[in-house]
Amino acid sequence: MEYRYIGKSGLRVTPICIGTMTFGSTTEKKEAFKILDKAYERGINFYDTAELYPVPPDSKYAGLTEEIVGEWLQIKPRESIILASKVAGAASGWFVPPIRYGLTAIDRFHIKRAIEGSLKRLKTDYIDLYQMHWPDTIVPIEESMRAFDELVKEGKVRYIGTSNDTCYGLTKANMIAKYENLARFESIQNNFSLLNPRALDELAEVCKKESVSLLPYSPLAGGILSGKYIKEIPKDARFSLYLNHPNKRVREHAKKFYNEKTLKATSEFIEIAKKYQVSPVTLALSYSKHFDFVASTITGARKLDQLDEILDALEFKITNEMLKDIKKLQEKYPYPMG
Repeated sequence: MEYRYIGKSGLRVTPICIGTMTFGSTTEKKEAFKILDKAYERGINFYDTAELYPVPPDSKYAGLTEEIVGEWLQIKPRESIILASKVAGAASGWFVPPIRYGLTAIDRFHIKRAIEGSLKRLKTDYIDLYQMHWPDTIVPIEESMRAFDELVKEGKVRYIGTSNDTCYGLTKANMIAKYENLARFESIQNNFSLLNPRALDELAEVCKKESVSLLPYSPLAGGILSGKYIKEIPKDARFSLYLNHPNKRVREHAKKFYNEKTLKATSEFIEIAKKYQVSPVTLALSYSKHFDFVASTITGARKLDQLDEILDALEFKITNEMLKDIKKLQEKYPYPMG
């Protein structure tokens, strides 16, 4: 098994991380355990969750995913697993999280409340990588970084990271950490895939220069790159729920992934996969984990039978010839996700 370090941390992780955001909603606990067990048996040591999960976010279920993961952790050696979780971002932005009565912020109070809840649900006394789910546009980042640093000093968290952040946000946070002698963000968890290669424009350079690792999420573009949406929307798929969701923000989010451009581009990516005799899923994941600024690619499975093509990417390597074909197609369909 290949391992990579996250940033300058001591976290040595597998190049694929199992995301858990459907556990408790479209994936029942029994199936979730099967997925986690199989990934663990294949050598995966990195698992990602969040206090907000499962999705779509709902106040009735928030925290259920961590409870499921926490129950599973009890049957595994804790130190054999690198566990990541997240504190929900601020309610002052584009989305109001359905937790703590929609009053969340990345301030000392909410960071403390969030970690206490996550540790309890996960049935563990520490989290390996604790991430800010998205930035706070109101609370000064200085306060946020000091609060995260306290968690590290208390031993509740080993390292910290950010998510859904900008190059500016990442570098400003870490500059403050440097000059105030605080724990710094070792990772950034942003959307990155064949359909959304924007990280290559600028973020990749920041990650390499500052020794911060990208942890891409949605490498399959929410399942679009699997090809299952080409002809019709499957009844039990994520976007069959999202596109008809009562929350407008959820519907708009779905349209970024499911639209005419993404479907056309996906059809041609499938042809590239056929050319190299590999599944579209394996190709998409292998592309994401190919880059040197990526430590581990986060991907999830709603059903056990989806896991094999994901795990095949552990050994599949992207060649220069494949990259040329991919780049040509990305130039033909520039930024289909907007």
